[in-house]
Amino acid sequence: MAERIIKLPDVGEGIAEAELVEWHVKIGDIIREDDLLAAVMTDKATVEIPSPVDGEVTWIGAEIGDTVAIGSALVKLKVAGAAGAEEPAAEPEAPKEAPTPASKPVAVPEAPAAKAEAPKPAPTVEPPKAMTVPKPTRGVVQATAQNTAPRRAPGEKPLASPAVRLKAREAGIDLRQLSGTGPAGRILHEDLDAFLLRGPEAERAPGLSQKSAVTDIKVVGLRRRIAEKMALSKSRIPHITIVEEINVTPLEDLRATLNKKPAPERPKLTLLPFLMRAMVKAISEQPNLNALYDDDAGIIHQHAGIHIGIATQTPTGLMVPVVKHAEARDIWGCGIELNRITERARDGSATRDELTGSTITITSLGALGGIATTPVINHPEVAIIGVNKMMIRPVWDGTTFVPRKMMNLSSSFDHRVVDGWDAAVFVQRLKELLENPATLFIDV
Repeated sequence: MAERIIKLPDVGEGIAEAELVEWHVKIGDIIREDDLLAAVMTDKATVEIPSPVDGEVTWIGAEIGDTVAIGSALVKLKVAGAAGAEEPAAEPEAPKEAPTPASKPVAVPEAPAAKAEAPKPAPTVEPPKAMTVPKPTRGVVQATAQNTAPRRAPGEKPLASPAVRLKAREAGIDLRQLSGTGPAGRILHEDLDAFLLRGPEAERAPGLSQKSAVTDIKVVGLRRRIAEKMALSKSRIPHITIVEEINVTPLEDLRATLNKKPAPERPKLTLLPFLMRAMVKAISEQPNLNALYDDDAGIIHQHAGIHIGIATQTPTGLMVPVVKHAEARDIWGCGIELNRITERARDGSATRDELTGSTITITSLGALGGIATTPVINHPEVAIIGVNKMMIRPVWDGTTFVPRKMMNLSSSFDHRVVDGWDAAVFVQRLKELLENPATLFIDV
């Protein structure tokens, strides 16, 4: 047998290190070629690392949340052969021999020595030990699962044998804290053992009770990247947020009409493609809103291409896939690309390129959006547009109140780059375009 070191491979152009977010193996596992070893994260994209060979895991080089440099040792495997890649004929036998205690002696070339040593690992002393250990454990777990009877009435004396009472007294346990699983709620030795194993905090009880347990959760992977990005944004960017009310009744009527006959080239539209086209038109009049601010160098990078990030909730956390060159897409083109990249983000197949490069961002919580929000700018951008939930409200039309579909836009701006006046002009232009959606289809 030989040792094989598996190093962290190059997981992307320009990537020097990656964060370990998941182990698929542990020490002692027998793995086959192409079995997954671990998962690492770079720029919000998760990459899975497969094993190139069969072997047994003897060492792992990092813990969840650690940053691992490209090319550093990740896993050590015990593989067949004198030098890892040698003796290929012995490799298929490794999985067969690995589960049996006698596999190592059988691999020794001298037949007499193998016969002489074979009885040593074979005695049946070890198997009974391995089988007798889980039995009490299973009994305790079973008692824990069954120990869910309701607590007795206040002041009622718990039922227990003298031996159980003595054991509880020596352990400093008040039997009134326990629920018995024996006949008539009698507290058994198993109930006491289960209580000692799990502690008083795990005792289930109806009604109100004090809780003192503390659960420590290590912040790793995407959650840590989100935390770092938000902390960076709030610490560096002085936010100014403007909330404006939009009458989206005409837009919703137009959207319903356009969605009556969907086609592959014209999918069903949500509100976001209309907002994206409105942003394109408004940015053409105020290009300073489509920019990245390098505050270290003191340079504003104003982009001609409009790359709109879409804040998207995924099973692993918040991601921002990007609709590239929204200025070159019509309503349906924006809708098609929006559907594609958000779906890829949710199923975990989005590439690094699809998750980077935004110049301005949209964030929307849909029906959960509330009346108003204060969106956090996606650093180093200078603006973010927040969509709040749509509601039917009474609106005064000059003579009477009429029902209208209303929605608030909550937009935040980097006050170092965008003055309050310019921010207000931008928001009012979005309002004008969305309240008159036909203008979105006019190229001027």
